[in-house]
This record gives sequence, structure tokens and C-alpha cells, in this order.
Amino acid sequence: MEKRRYYVSVQARTMVPNQGDAPYELEIDATEDEAERLGRIFDEIDKYDEALGVQTALIAPITDMNHENKNGYDYFLKQAYKLIYDLGSEETREHIHSMHIL
Repeated sequence: MEKRRYYVSVQARTMVPNQGDAPYELEIDATEDEAERLGRIFDEIDKYDEALGVQTALIAPITDMNHENKNGYDYFLKQAYKLIYDLGSEETREHIHSMHIL
């Protein structure tokens, strides 16, 4: 499959094919399947982020559920950065490497 350039924002969990469509921090070259995989990882991060936000809004004490959601969020965030690193431009790889998250 042919790769194309995508512009990615992990913070906003967006990935667009046109540079001016949305703010971005990172660039990747991905096949359609790879881009869909990253999109699914972003969806998982959103689910955990929403669960953590609801717990915080309810001022929930630290519980096993809270830890489970935090661990899930962290896991998928690292998976996103790993995939972005693997598919990233040289500048993207340097940026992720400088973050010391992998």
C-alpha cells in the first residue's frame, strides 16, 4: 500500500492529510491501514480520558477503577507515540526521542 503524509496532534488526537486543516505537532507517513490503527488508538485514549474526567468531576477517591483507567490511558498514549515514532519523519522521531517517553 502507498504511504501518504499525515499531520498529527496527540494532544487533540487528530490526524489530517492536509497540513493546514488542523494544528499539529508531528508528521507521519502512513498507509491507510496504519492511519486507521492510529485512529483506533486515539479512540481508546479518548475512552480512558473520558472515564478519568468523569471520575475527577465526581471527585472520586483513588480507586482500583481510577488506577485501571489511568493505566489504560498511559498504555494507549505510549502505543500512540510508539506508532507515530515508527511512522514519523526525522523531525518527529527527534521530537519524540527528546520527550523520553519510549
